[in-house]
Amino acid sequence: MPISTVLVTALACYFLGNHNGAICVSHMLHDDVRDHGSGNAGLTNFIRYFGAHRSVLVIAIDVLKAILACWLGREMFTPYGYGLEGAAFGGLCLMLGHDFPALLGFRGGKGILSGWFIAFSIDWRVGLLIAVVFFSAYLSTQYVSLGSVLAAAAFGIGFLIFHRDNPTVLFCTLVMSGLTIFMHRGNILRLVKGQERKTNLLGKGKAQ
Repeated sequence: MPISTVLVTALACYFLGNHNGAICVSHMLHDDVRDHGSGNAGLTNFIRYFGAHRSVLVIAIDVLKAILACWLGREMFTPYGYGLEGAAFGGLCLMLGHDFPALLGFRGGKGILSGWFIAFSIDWRVGLLIAVVFFSAYLSTQYVSLGSVLAAAAFGIGFLIFHRDNPTVLFCTLVMSGLTIFMHRGNILRLVKGQERKTNLLGKGKAQ
């Protein structure tokens, strides 16, 4: 496979990841989600401040960019016989762009929503597993962070189960799983200390 194909895919998916839904929508509201709450550019922090009713576009942006990155990676790599690997590679580059966006001062989100749909785009079975794990944890505890960490672990475990014979897919997905857990290290510490905040994902927010 030409190195140019890999580089073009990596750059396109990375900079696609720089388009963070929470930041884009908060900028439309003449604000910056990173100036409020936890300072994180994620859906949870957006909902806490701006409310769930304004989050539809945030969700749409982060979901669509994840699907688009996996589609692009698949299309670029398929002519060389590596379509599934391309989808995983595109997803990894998208995730890096979402978490560490050069165009946004490297202050991004934590990748849960995008990661979920990256999983669906590569293998619907893993996407379904993530959904079950996240919503089971969140609905029973009201801790989004706990659901997110467990979902990130399920991401890696799911691909380890279904794609253990594909080293490229396994590498990309295990890196994404580990990265998402790492991005939640502060939440994990607060959960251990009993200091983590519960979140109502249907809340009205503070910016009224």
